[in-house]
Amino acid sequence: MNMTAQNTKLPTLEDLIPGGATYRFAENIYGLQFWGDNYVKPDIDALTIINPQTGKTMYTVLKETVNNTLEANDLLPIQHFYSVSFPWKDKTEMLIQKPGKFIVYNFATNQIDAVRALAADASNTDYNSVSNNVAYTVANNLYVNDKQVTNDAEGIVNGQSVHRNEFGISKGTFWSPKGNQLAFYRMDESMVSEYPLVDVTARVAEANNIRYPMAGMTSHKVEVGVYNPSTGDVKYLNTGDVTDRYFTNIAWSPDEKKIYLIELNRDQNHAQLQRYDAETGELEKVLLEEKHEKYVEPQNAITFLPWNNNQFIYQSQQNGFNHLYLYDIDGKLIRQLTDGEWLVQDILGFNPKTKEVIIASTEESPLNRNIYRVNTTNGKRTPVINGEGVHRAQLSASGEWLLDNYSTPTIARNIDLVRVKDNKTTRILTAANPYEGFDMPQIETGTIKAADGVTDLYYRLIKPSDFDPNKAYPAVVYVYGGPHAQMVTNGFMNGARGWDLYMANKGYIMLSVDNRGSSNRGLEFENATFRQLGIEEGKDQVKGVEFLQSLPYVDANRIGIHGWSFGGHMTTAQMLRYPELYKVGVAGGPVIDWGYYEVMYGERYMDTPESNPEGYEATNLNNLAGNLQGRLMIIHDDHDDTCVPQHALSFIKACVDARTYPDLFIYPGHKHNVMGRDRVHLHEVITRYFEDHL
Repeated sequence: MNMTAQNTKLPTLEDLIPGGATYRFAENIYGLQFWGDNYVKPDIDALTIINPQTGKTMYTVLKETVNNTLEANDLLPIQHFYSVSFPWKDKTEMLIQKPGKFIVYNFATNQIDAVRALAADASNTDYNSVSNNVAYTVANNLYVNDKQVTNDAEGIVNGQSVHRNEFGISKGTFWSPKGNQLAFYRMDESMVSEYPLVDVTARVAEANNIRYPMAGMTSHKVEVGVYNPSTGDVKYLNTGDVTDRYFTNIAWSPDEKKIYLIELNRDQNHAQLQRYDAETGELEKVLLEEKHEKYVEPQNAITFLPWNNNQFIYQSQQNGFNHLYLYDIDGKLIRQLTDGEWLVQDILGFNPKTKEVIIASTEESPLNRNIYRVNTTNGKRTPVINGEGVHRAQLSASGEWLLDNYSTPTIARNIDLVRVKDNKTTRILTAANPYEGFDMPQIETGTIKAADGVTDLYYRLIKPSDFDPNKAYPAVVYVYGGPHAQMVTNGFMNGARGWDLYMANKGYIMLSVDNRGSSNRGLEFENATFRQLGIEEGKDQVKGVEFLQSLPYVDANRIGIHGWSFGGHMTTAQMLRYPELYKVGVAGGPVIDWGYYEVMYGERYMDTPESNPEGYEATNLNNLAGNLQGRLMIIHDDHDDTCVPQHALSFIKACVDARTYPDLFIYPGHKHNVMGRDRVHLHEVITRYFEDHL
C-alpha cells in the first residue's frame, strides 16, 4: 500500500470557496481600529482599548454592560463589537449603528449620549460625527435627519453613487468637515434606455427594468446639490446645461465655503479641477487641467494638508504613474511630492508634527504594497513598513502609529502595531496557516516577455502537491486581464484563488499572467489596449501559453482557459482567435460585444462605436463565432446588471448561425457573479467541465 497516498489530505471546494460549509480563511481581528492614538480590539463579548506606548489596557467594555444600557433606553442590543466605531478621538464615546438609528454610547459613564433616528427603510447612510447629522436615502430621494430633502419623480436619483461607480465614485453624499452642509449627487436618468432583466421567480416571469446607457447612447445627466440642514435650503452648482460630462472626486474646503470637483468630458481625455462657491453655486476658478490623447482617469479627490488650509495634494498620472502633487488653493504648483516608475496606491493620512503624508505604494515592487512617509517640505521618502508582502495599514489620529495588516506568499496574515518614527513593532496577531495539515500545491512566480518583446509580465504557476516532473499534465490558464485588476501579487500564496489551488491538486498546471492592460504598472502599460480591448491582452496571454508549452511536464495538446467578466471576454476571445492553442474554455459573465457595454467604462477604453467602428468590429466576438473548435461553456447570471445577458445570448445565436456548438449555463437570481452558497456550485460546474473535456 502507498502510505503517502493514503495520508494525503487535500482541501475541497467547500474548504476553498467563500460560501463553502468549511471555508477556511486566515484569522483576523475584525473591527480593529484606532481611538485617537489608542487601538481598539473588538470581540464578541468584550472589547479592549490599549495604549500603544505602554501596551496596557485602558478600558474593557463588556457587551452585557452595553446591552443593559441599550435595553434600559428601549434600544436593541448588540450581538458583537465588530461593527462599532470610534470617530471621536477626544471623547470616551463609541458609535453604534442599528436599523433606523445611530447611537452614541459613552463607555466611560455607561450612558447613551445621543440617538439619531432615521427611517427604518433608510439606505446609503452617511453620518457626520461632528454635527451628529445623518444623510440617507429612501427609494431615490434624499433625507437628512428626519427631513425629506428631495421629492423627485421616477427616473431621478438623489444622494446615491452616479456614473456607474467609475472615477473612484462609491457614494452620493459628502458632508462638509463640520457637518454644517451636505453636497450630494442628483442624477436624471429618465432619458436613459431601460434594459429589461427578467425575474423568473414569479409564476408569470416579470421584467425588472434598469437604466443602462450603452456605449455611444444617451447617458444620464448629473448635478451637484448643496443642502444646509440649519436653513433647509437646497442650491445646485451652476455647472451649465451640457450633459455629456462627468462630475467626480467631490471635496470641501476646510472652512466649508468652497467645493472642489473634477469635471471630465465624455471623451474622458480632458479633466478640469474646479472650485465652486458653496453659497452661490458659482464656478470661481478652474485650478488646473489635464489632457491625454487616450484618456484621463481621475480617481481621487484633493486632500488638504491638516496644518495648512491653503494647500492640498492632487493625485495624477500625468507623468505615467500615479503620484502626489502639492498645490495652493489658487492652483499654483508648489512641488511634486513623489516621482518614479512606480505608483502611489493610497494616502493613509498625515503626521502634522513632522509635516509628513503617509502613503501606500508599489515602489518596492509592482507585486507589493508597502508603506512610506513622505516629507511635504522636501519630498523625502522614508519606508515605514518595508520588505515583501501586501500591507494594508490604518494610521492613528496623530500619524504616529500604524496598524499593519499584511500577508506574504508564505504568511497568511500578521497584524503589527508600528511606531512610525522608528518602525518599532509589536505583534498583535499571527494567524495560523488556514491550510495547516493539508497537502497544498507548489507555487512559483516569475516574468516572461510581453508580445511587444520588451515589457516584463508577471506570472504565477501552480503545480500539484504531488508534482512529478516526468508526467505530462493538462494546464489551465486563469485570466482576468482588464484594467483595475491584478492577479499576481506578493500576498498570501501570491494571490492564488481557492479554485486555482483546487485544480492544481486535481492534477492541472495552473497559470495566471498579468498582461498589458492590467493594474499597478503605470498608464502606458494599461493603455496599450486602447480602442482594441482584448486584442493586445490576448497576444500577451499567448506568450503565457507558449511558456506553458515550453515546460516539459505540460501536455501542449491539453490547455484550457477560464475567466470571469473581462476574463470571460478574454476566455472567449482566446478560444476564437487562437483555436489551435486551447482545447477547453469556461467564460463567466463575458463581454461579447463592447457595443452592449456601458458608457463610462466602455468609452474610456474603446471610444464610441461611431468614432471607433473598426475597433468595435474587431473586438465583437460574435463576428468570430465560426472559429470555435474546442469545447466552450458560457456561464451567465440572469440578473447581471453589469454585463447584461444579451452578451451571452447574442453569442449563442451567432454560434447557431455559424454552426458551432458552445454550451450555456444560467444562474437564476444572481447579478454579475455567483455569491453565497451557490458559489461552490459554480466552481463544481466549472471543474466538471474541465474534467469532462480536458
